[in-house]
Amino acid sequence: MELKNDNEMVVTDSEGKEHLMHILFTYDNEERGCSYVFFYEVGDNEENVIAMRYSEDGELEEIDDDEEYDEVEEVFNAWQDDPKIQEIK
Repeated sequence: MELKNDNEMVVTDSEGKEHLMHILFTYDNEERGCSYVFFYEVGDNEENVIAMRYSEDGELEEIDDDEEYDEVEEVFNAWQDDPKIQEIK
């Protein structure tokens, strides 16, 4: 992951193709010691949001634990449902 600015990053897929992504928001879970980023591809439908774990060095990791995924989904749903949360950055 390469940050372009506060709201955009470039992600390289498994085939080496780069994709410009718009960052909706990030979330830190202190209990897990993990950070998450919610994003979608620029020019794509905003409804196709992807959530991934990311490390301090900017490496993205898929969320493969069901409990962790449920928690991340709950955070995203809360963000979608509350305009006040959306304004926090």
